[in-house]
Amino acid sequence: MKTWKRNAVIATVLLFVCAGVYLNWAVNQKKAPVDLTETLNAEQVMDDSQMVIAEQELSGTQLSTQGSGNADYFAQVRLSRQESRDSAVELLEQTIAYDEGTDVGSTASATLNNIVSTALSEAQIESLVIAKGYADCVTYITDDIVSVAVSAPTEGLTDADVALISDVVTSQTDYALSQIRIIEVKP
Repeated sequence: MKTWKRNAVIATVLLFVCAGVYLNWAVNQKKAPVDLTETLNAEQVMDDSQMVIAEQELSGTQLSTQGSGNADYFAQVRLSRQESRDSAVELLEQTIAYDEGTDVGSTASATLNNIVSTALSEAQIESLVIAKGYADCVTYITDDIVSVAVSAPTEGLTDADVALISDVVTSQTDYALSQIRIIEVKP
């Protein structure tokens, strides 16, 4: 009987995860594809393997759909990130409550701790980058890459800016410089 209930909870969690992936895919299909072939050029790559600055230029049609530009972009990204995390945390908490003391519960607990740790690191990096004088920033930490999208000044990010942001990331995480991506978001 207990095995059946556990399998039902696991199946339900998988169903919710699949539904979330599908909904994310469906929403992203409505957006115009981004042409990444011209994103990087020789001036934007430092030491060929160390740090890369990518630029995201917003065209007039994108600005009209995003409202007031950068502020809406950063708010939308944060909201999307928080909604997906909240959904995952809720499912993990339910799994932990139901399967406490089992391998499934232990794995769910470890995953939940990892999500919380990642969220704290991202928030610290964002706060420190904004404290360094940048208008806004959003950080994503995955298993092998830290991506930091920074609201660029009108003249763009300089090598010193990239070094400063990279220093903040390396001081808050265990990632190497080759695993850090700085993305310049232009108005």
